[in-house]
Amino acid sequence: MLYRKIRNSYGIELLYTTNLGRRVVIQHQGGIVIHAQASIGDDCTIRQNVTLGMRYEEQPMNAPKLGKNVDIGSGAAILGDVTIGDNAKIGANAVVLQDVPSGATAVGIPAKIIRR
Repeated sequence: MLYRKIRNSYGIELLYTTNLGRRVVIQHQGGIVIHAQASIGDDCTIRQNVTLGMRYEEQPMNAPKLGKNVDIGSGAAILGDVTIGDNAKIGANAVVLQDVPSGATAVGIPAKIIRR
C-alpha cells in the first residue's frame, strides 16, 4: 500500500527490494523510476524524470549500481547492468549504457565520458 501511495502522490516508483543507501536526496519528485534490483549508494542525488532500469527485456534482473555520492541530472536514464563509480556525475538527459568510472562525468546520448 505504501508503494502505491508514494507512486501516486509523488511520482516515484521505488520498490522495497531496491538497495538504497543513507542520505539519498531526491531533489524534485516526479517521473522517477527505479528498478527493483537497483543499488544506490550513500549520499547520491537524483533529480526529476530519472530512470534506473533494465536495458533488455530478456534480462529483467540486470539493474544499475550506483556508488557513493553520485549526482544524476534530470531526465537521465541509466539502463542495464551498469556500474557508476563513486563521486561520478551524470549529465541531464544522458543515456548511460556502459560503466562510468569513479570521479568521471558522463553526458550525451549515448553517454560519453568527458572528464576523469
